Amino acid sequence: EAFKWWQRAADQGDAQARFNLGVMWANGRGVPQDYNEAFKWWLKAADQGNADAQYALGFMFDEGRGVPQNRPEALKWYRKAANQGNADAQFHLGVMFRRGRGFSHDDLEAFKWFRKAAEQGHTLAQFELGFMHYNGWGAPQDYNEAFKWYQKAADKGYAASQTNLGVMYFLGLGVPQDYVLAHMWFSLSASASSDAAARKAAMGRDLAAEHMTPAQIAEAQRLAREWKPKPASGTE
Repeated sequence: EAFKWWQRAADQGDAQARFNLGVMWANGRGVPQDYNEAFKWWLKAADQGNADAQYALGFMFDEGRGVPQNRPEALKWYRKAANQGNADAQFHLGVMFRRGRGFSHDDLEAFKWFRKAAEQGHTLAQFELGFMHYNGWGAPQDYNEAFKWYQKAADKGYAASQTNLGVMYFLGLGVPQDYVLAHMWFSLSASASSDAAARKAAMGRDLAAEHMTPAQIAEAQRLAREWKPKPASGTE
């Protein structure tokens, strides 16, 4: 039923309906999965200025999904969507500039786009922004800023940020040294991560425990048990 009505609206030129049809074709909802059909409808919507469709086209070209991989085309569509405020496109632009996908990497551009997405609540962008502040990439090294952005992503349950918060509390970088909070964040990350990432977090937790009393370990374990993620805000 959803497909039927969106098809009618799309046939009359409604850009949002055209984007929605693309989503249904891409995900096989109500119709067999067909990336070619998804691309067709997203292109129509993107040409009408729909930012979500522009981002979707960028992703298809970036990943080579349904079309041959074409990083310059991906960059073009990501930029169109990002300039309209689409946080996912802003994040992926940051990734392209940070990783140098198809061109030389540019930390200044990466930092700019990660910040735009992070300020809209994009969790992965918040982590990347913290990482860049921590290492002094694209901006002067600033542990206070790194901690702030890691905290935002960690509070929503992003395990890599939780591990990095554990490191910062353990070493006293950007925040007073606190083995209890280091242990807590390492524990949370270890339970949320998988494989190598979980082992890394568990090693951090065990290392912190070597500096703690039994009472402090018990307190850290209590904090981890009682911790709850904050609701996500903005685009994720």
